[in-house]
Amino acid sequence: MDPKLNTFLTVCETMNYHTAARLLHLTQPAVTKQIQALETQYGKPLFSYDGRQLHKTEAGRILEDYARSIRCNVQEMERAMAGQRRRCLRIGATKTIGDYVLRDAVSRYTADPTHELILIVDNTEHLLTLLDDNKLDFLAVEGIFDKSRYGWQLLKREPFTGICAPDHPFAGKMIPPEDLLTESLIVRESGSGTRDIFERQLALCGYHLDAFRRLLTISSFPVICQLVKEGRGISFLYQSVVGDDPAFGHFQAEPLTGIHEFHLVYLKRTRAKEYAEAFFQDLFPF
Repeated sequence: MDPKLNTFLTVCETMNYHTAARLLHLTQPAVTKQIQALETQYGKPLFSYDGRQLHKTEAGRILEDYARSIRCNVQEMERAMAGQRRRCLRIGATKTIGDYVLRDAVSRYTADPTHELILIVDNTEHLLTLLDDNKLDFLAVEGIFDKSRYGWQLLKREPFTGICAPDHPFAGKMIPPEDLLTESLIVRESGSGTRDIFERQLALCGYHLDAFRRLLTISSFPVICQLVKEGRGISFLYQSVVGDDPAFGHFQAEPLTGIHEFHLVYLKRTRAKEYAEAFFQDLFPF
């Protein structure tokens, strides 16, 4: 890969010439010179300053998109040229999907003794960073992402429901969003797909999380479920997580509840979709 493109991607990731130079073990003037060489080559500025804040230009965003794909494909090429057969598949999944949806696919894929697998379960924000850095081949996420930046495909539509203790007054009812605000709300951590979707829908109602009487932020689904069962608060989770457990009461609160989408996400112009098809097989339609 052209070293200038590697330098460019490092600047994109840090948005700071000094930090990029330190990571690359170069001087800052050397980093600047490489970026200027790219700008001369393509005839357009790649970065601009707003005060002291560095920003990517539109040309910079386009080049970043292609450069990430190039870096991924160069690594694939080097592996092929060395006669190394790819054995390890690197997948990222958000917690709902990784913990509750992919079990059968993981079991089936790893039944082949020649297959190696890395499955990282984390929030959407961090997984996208790992994908950008070519540390993952593809993602399965329920969170919000930039569909213009990545290759993607719909995997599944999944019910998103309100849950409470079975004897809670909300159980079995349609609840206006404003009536929820007197409750303790239990949510995932910032950056998680479940929380991002909930906050987006809540904003459509004109509210933010701080409008609730109490907010509990818990990263563990089992802990969230236990607290809800004990009547410590209400939460909003996918049906895959709660299943048919009779220890939960269910309620609807449109537009906070409804049907949401799980997506396959990958870098454009790479073989990632081919790898995803082999992994998922008949679990999702392609």
